[in-house]
Amino acid sequence: MRRFADIYAQAAARKGGEAALEALIAEHRSKSPAELAAVPDDRWLAQMSKCVFQAGFNWQVIENKWPGFEIAFHGFDPRLNAAMSDEDFDVHLKNAAIVRNAQKILAVRDNARFLVDLAVEHGSAAAFFAAWPDDDFAGLLELMKQRAARLSGETAARCFRFMGKASFITSRDVTAALIGAGVITGPPKGKRDLAAVQDAFNAWAKESGRDLTAISRVLALSVGPEGYGR
Repeated sequence: MRRFADIYAQAAARKGGEAALEALIAEHRSKSPAELAAVPDDRWLAQMSKCVFQAGFNWQVIENKWPGFEIAFHGFDPRLNAAMSDEDFDVHLKNAAIVRNAQKILAVRDNARFLVDLAVEHGSAAAFFAAWPDDDFAGLLELMKQRAARLSGETAARCFRFMGKASFITSRDVTAALIGAGVITGPPKGKRDLAAVQDAFNAWAKESGRDLTAISRVLALSVGPEGYGR
C-alpha cells in the first residue's frame, strides 16, 4: 500500500503546490464531537432528507425547492414527521412546493422514526453520531444501511460529510486513488472491500495525523483531470 506522504505529494504537484492543496482540503472542515453533538436533531433529519431527495435527481432543483420542504415537513422536527399519517402523506403527494416522490417522502417519516429511536437510546441522535469512532466509519455506513431509509453507500457518506462528521466518500476519484494505492482492485462492493478501505484510511490517519475527510480529499485530488475533492 502506498504511503500517504506519496499520495499527498502527487496531489500537491497536480494542484500547484502544498499551499494550494491545503486550501482545497480546508474547504471541508470536520466538526469536533462537541460541535456535532450540539447540532439539533431536526438539522440531521433535514440533511438526511436532502441527500435522499438529491440522490439520482437534479441537486439544484432540490436546493431551489428546499424552503418548501422545510415548511411542508414542519422544519424537519423528528417527532412530528415520525407521526406522519396517511392523510399527511396524501397532502405531501399533492404539494407542488416539494418533489412529490412517494418513496422519498416515506423515507422522511422512516428516518424521523430512526432519529427518534436514537434519541431515546442515546439522549439525542446527534450525540450518537458524534460519539461514533472515526476508525469505524465503515461500521456507521453499515448501520445506516440497516436502520435508516434510502441512506446507504455514498448517499449516507455525503450526508455525514455535509454535516461535518469526518468521513470518506468512495467517489470515482477516491476509488481510483484507492485502486492505485493497492487497497482495492475495483469499486467497493461489500463489507470486505469497505473494511479494506477503512483499514487504509486508519493507517493513513496514523501516518499523517489527518482526519478521514482530509485524507479523502487528498486522495480525490491526486487523480483525474481536476478531482472531485471528496
